[in-house]
Amino acid sequence: MKELVIDLEAEKAEILKRYRALLRASKSTLQKGDKRMIRKAFEIAVESHKDMRRKSGEPYIYHPIAVAQIAAEEIGLGTTSIVCALLHDVVEDTDVTLDDIEREFGKKVAKIIDGLTKISGVFDTNSSLQAENFRKMLLTLADDVRVILIKLADRLHNMRTMEFMPRDKQLKLSSETVYLYAPLAHRLGLYAIKSELEDLSMKYMERETYQFIKKKLNEKKAEREKFIADFIGPVKKVLEEQGLHADIFGRPKSIHSIWNKMKKKAIPFEEVYDLFAIRVILDSPPEQEKSDSWKAYSIVTDLYRPNPDRLRDWISSPKANGYESLHTTVMGPRGQWVEVQIRTKRMNEIAEKGFAAHWKYKESSSDSGLDQWINKVRELLRNPDSNALDFLDDFKMNLFSDEIFIFTPKGALIQLPSNATALDFAFEIHSDVGATCIGAKVNHKLVPLSYNLQNGDQVEIITSSKQTPKEDWLNFVVTAKAKAKIKSSLKEEKRRIAEDGKEILERKLKSLKITYNTDNIQKLTFYFKLPTSQDLFYNVAKGIIDLKDLKEYQASERVIENKPQDKIEQEQVQSLLRNIKAKDSDILLIGEDMQKIDYKLASCCNPIPGDDVFGFITVNEGIKIHRTNCPNAAKLMANYGYRIVKARWTTQHELAFLTGLRIKGIDDVGLINKLTTVISNDFKVNMRSITVDSDNGIFEGTIMVYVNDTEHLDNLIKKLKQVKGITSVTRFDSASASFEKAS
Repeated sequence: MKELVIDLEAEKAEILKRYRALLRASKSTLQKGDKRMIRKAFEIAVESHKDMRRKSGEPYIYHPIAVAQIAAEEIGLGTTSIVCALLHDVVEDTDVTLDDIEREFGKKVAKIIDGLTKISGVFDTNSSLQAENFRKMLLTLADDVRVILIKLADRLHNMRTMEFMPRDKQLKLSSETVYLYAPLAHRLGLYAIKSELEDLSMKYMERETYQFIKKKLNEKKAEREKFIADFIGPVKKVLEEQGLHADIFGRPKSIHSIWNKMKKKAIPFEEVYDLFAIRVILDSPPEQEKSDSWKAYSIVTDLYRPNPDRLRDWISSPKANGYESLHTTVMGPRGQWVEVQIRTKRMNEIAEKGFAAHWKYKESSSDSGLDQWINKVRELLRNPDSNALDFLDDFKMNLFSDEIFIFTPKGALIQLPSNATALDFAFEIHSDVGATCIGAKVNHKLVPLSYNLQNGDQVEIITSSKQTPKEDWLNFVVTAKAKAKIKSSLKEEKRRIAEDGKEILERKLKSLKITYNTDNIQKLTFYFKLPTSQDLFYNVAKGIIDLKDLKEYQASERVIENKPQDKIEQEQVQSLLRNIKAKDSDILLIGEDMQKIDYKLASCCNPIPGDDVFGFITVNEGIKIHRTNCPNAAKLMANYGYRIVKARWTTQHELAFLTGLRIKGIDDVGLINKLTTVISNDFKVNMRSITVDSDNGIFEGTIMVYVNDTEHLDNLIKKLKQVKGITSVTRFDSASASFEKAS
């Protein structure tokens, strides 16, 4: 093998060049003595990482410099963060200790680096405790938000430079990114970073779709730019006449958001009209921001007719993450809808860089949405008995939410996620108000607890001392606070009932001459397939388990495995893996050599040969095969990384796999006959079912067919599209896209 020759001098020069670019990026925030501190951090980082290289063969030091550059340039952070970004890996990867850092740079830097080191293992490949670690990471967020911001910069750079990593690592990092980091960036108002993280994840998780949309966007680029120029010209002219200074440009939508729109509306790329948004950025002094924005809105809507339903005013009431802007959709010069966003320079910086920009503008930060958000996270973290995975789901639920504003009877404003119910509002006011809530008056009309609140509602809560939280409340509350409080009340109630059950069980076992001891309680719990002994006591108290059942237990001589079913251990995983008789030990071959392995195809995504797939180890059903773009893949990879097995198909044609096609077209006599002829006669494909619906001359149908692999399916789709009157044929996942249980 040819020895790789490394030009150390050239590398040294490149490191210095990158360091100087970093200094230029941080220029605006530098105070006296800051440059010296950054230089010191840079030198320690260079020295500590001098013998390390990245997967691409580049010197490792390129990575910390790049993370610091993102923190300074794209998030707008200051010197402390730049120092921490440069040093973010030294404590973990080298001999430098936290005490050394504190001695050189002080307590604050040491604390942030401690936070970053703690969370660097959040997504360690072998860890099944991602959720627990994620919770630790958020605890450090509650101390200093810069920990998360630097972590986001670190993840962004890793995603940008991921092409040299093995495929399974790429998929794993991408699914975590889309599952946690992108929503986190969104919630902190870092829209530019959120979009890029989503696009980069998609680039690896859905390669073909990503490349297809990218190619399409490039093909239409010149035409789009001409349209934007024609649209902007008249607006610019009138703004200048009115004495308003503004930058106007067209900004393409991200590939990920275009793909989302195609999926959501089930339309092809050609029918996505708003591929870009026009942005008007005004240069206005603070006291004129609002009036100038509305003046610009008035100019745009005089020139182009607005869609009255599409005005969004986030200037009068900004989003919880600080976002301020006016959005409207207008009819452009060529008869197509165009989204226009109007905001000032300050608002734009906050929209792009989130709260970091807030600090720069020093707006009464104690009242900023960021502080409210961090307080909510703190409150969630204090809840001691919330299970870590529930916590993760609750937290994510709050990450994704958009806000509505609700008024109390006295006119105070309370912010809640959209879809919040009257009961969420009650818990938001106080846990006791929530726990004893029996109903509410919305705008003076009586409504049930599950009533979905609308923006601007005024709500009065009605309570009763006899009310206690109910299990079914969990089905309709949406805020993490309400969920956590209800769960802990129900646990308390269940614990009380279980105490009684314990005494009853003791008496019943005595009558059967069975000793009441830990071992027997454990065996009984497994016999009745219950997760804990508390559930056993609870079921006894409720009469679900009675003396007859206990006698059956006594009679049965079944050996009960002394391990909880829902805890799949590392050893089990390893032993299952060892059974895989594959040519390549760490890849699961699906197909011919598979008699030895118990595997099933997941019903949530119906994989067929040719699809990109992975195996997921379950406790009771062996290995389940999922498509990598399955709706549940991100959740499984992010939460149970250690249970994922690489998998690929071996060539095989004798087996048939069920998949579904959705067909749309113009209803025509004999259309179904033509379709079934193509499927059965031309392709010799078996159909399991066909359902058809015709409405005002439009034909929609779903057909379940058996195919051999993706190539077979693609050919069938191509052939069906040629049938006269058919407008679209698409493959769909099965309706049961419910989350794969981790059992």
